Parts: sequence; structure tokens; C-alpha cells
Amino acid sequence: MGALNIPRNLVLADAVAIEQQVPSVTGVAAEASTRQLVTFRNRNANVNIVGTVPDFLTVRSFEVATGRFLSDLDVTRNAQVAVVGDTLKTRLFEDTPAVGQQLRIGGVTFDVIGVLEKKGSNLGLDYDDAIIVPITTQANRLAGEGRSPYGVPVSFITVSARDRESMATAEFQITNLLRLRHNIIDEDDFYISSQDTLLDIANTITGALTLMLAAIAGISLFVGGIGIMNIMLVSVRERTQEIGLRKAIGASQGDILGQFLIEAIILSVAGGVIGTTLGVSGIVLIGALTPFDAGISVSAIVMAVSISGGIGLFFGVFPARQAARLDPIVALRTA
Repeated sequence: MGALNIPRNLVLADAVAIEQQVPSVTGVAAEASTRQLVTFRNRNANVNIVGTVPDFLTVRSFEVATGRFLSDLDVTRNAQVAVVGDTLKTRLFEDTPAVGQQLRIGGVTFDVIGVLEKKGSNLGLDYDDAIIVPITTQANRLAGEGRSPYGVPVSFITVSARDRESMATAEFQITNLLRLRHNIIDEDDFYISSQDTLLDIANTITGALTLMLAAIAGISLFVGGIGIMNIMLVSVRERTQEIGLRKAIGASQGDILGQFLIEAIILSVAGGVIGTTLGVSGIVLIGALTPFDAGISVSAIVMAVSISGGIGLFFGVFPARQAARLDPIVALRTA
């Protein structure tokens, strides 16, 4: 059986209509993507090929590091030109200047005309490890979809509004325009999401992760505190003679209490310092081996060590009180 022929709901003509007929937008960038094998000399990589238009640069807030970006003429002529991401440039070209070189995408030769500045991944899209080509070239030469009766199909259309106050207006106008163009009477065959919607989704995910990590941290702290209390209780039991001798020569209950509390705090703070060191080392390692930006907060380190000390103080009170209440005569006799 062959693959199901699922129609695309958005086409390049929709993006053109939005740009021409919606006054509340300042930029429109249609995108379509496919994965292809890219070859440069003896180096190969299977990467995402993004077909788009010149407005992509401004709508997506990208910058060109070297060379130039796509032009309207490139889109009109189905030009075989490509702009590579910063990560892919390093993978394929290493120290060789990329601009002016030729690479092959799915057996088609492309001239490299530019390299994008490093941007980082966004919601699963990593343009640093991708190649950008004219959307018409992507449809006609790579994806084989240029002759669709509905026009050049696109994956999604990114739109920038004039200002934040215009976002709701732009969404309303775009919805009406697409419903009219697609001859929709009932349910829409497209979905519009604003930046606020994406931020709400990201905040929801971040909040859920924060709660989960907080729960894990709370359980870990509780288990660690129980461990410290057990260690201190064992220490009190093994040092009964020492406690008895100290009280016999004049040490007060407060002295014994303070001694064991300090020991519990030192024990927990030492554990906190070791754990913080491992955490900071992990963050530095992640920052060095991945494209993620790794930041270390001094206040977070101070808070972590302080909380570990507080855990030692809290769970060290019970064994310290046990030690302070020992009768010196009973303690010496027991030893």
C-alpha cells in the first residue's frame, strides 16, 4: 500500500494574501520543511531543509553572520541557493569558509550564499543545524510538491503584528481571511496560536516541572534529614562515656546540646557542599557539550547550602536533646 495522500491546508498563496490584505501585520514568513541527506565533499549529514521567504529573517529575528540571506528574486527563479545554520556550518565545513562553496541536497547542487548567526533551538526547532532554501525551490526540487493544484504547500506561516495591541486584531483578520479563502463554513482547517499562547504553554510546562522537581527535592531532603538524625543518634549512643565525662566535669545541658547541633549542621552542610559541587560541575559540563546556555546563580548556591544546614539543625535537635538529657552517673555506668 502506498502512503496516504493527506492534503496540506496552508499554501504559499495564503501567506501572500495575508501580507497583502491584513493591515495589522508587518511581516509574513511561510515555511515548509523536509529532511534530506546533505553532502559536502566527503562529509554527510541528514538535516532539516527549511524552505522559506526573505521575510523569515525579520519575522523570526535572525541575523546573518556572513554572506547574505534569500532574496525575492531567489524565490521567483527557484534559485538553488542555501543559507546554513551555525552548527551545521561547523559540522560540514569545519574551518573552511562556507560562503561560495557548493553542497548537494538530495542529489541537487546548491550554492551556499550565507551563514546564520547562532540562535539556539526554540520549541524543538533548531535552525542552527538546518539549511534554509527558497520555498519554491524546496517544493519543486526537493519535496516534489511544487505542482500541487492548491499551490506551494507550507507547514506553517509566521506573522509579526505591528505591536502587542494589534495581535488580537491580526488574529481576527487572518482567521476571517483564511476562512474565506478556504471556503470554510463550519470547523476551521487551520489553527492560529499567538506568542502569548506559546508563552502560556511554556509557563505551564515549566510550572509542572518546577513542582515535580520541588517534590523530588523535598523527599530527598526529608530522607537526608532522617539519615542525619539516625547517624547522630548512633553517635550519641557510641559516645555515652564522653558525654558522661563532660557533664561530670561541669558541662551543662546547653553545652552538650550545642555540641551535637553543631556536629549535625557541619555534617549536613558538608553534604550540601558536595552536592552543590556535583550540580555545578554537571551544569558546566552540559554547557560545554550541548548548545544549551548554562547559567550558575550564586544566590542559588548560597540558598542550597543554607537549606542543607537548616535540615541538619532541624533533624539534629532530637539526638542533641537526647545527649543533653543523659544523666552523667548513668552514662558512665553504662559505658
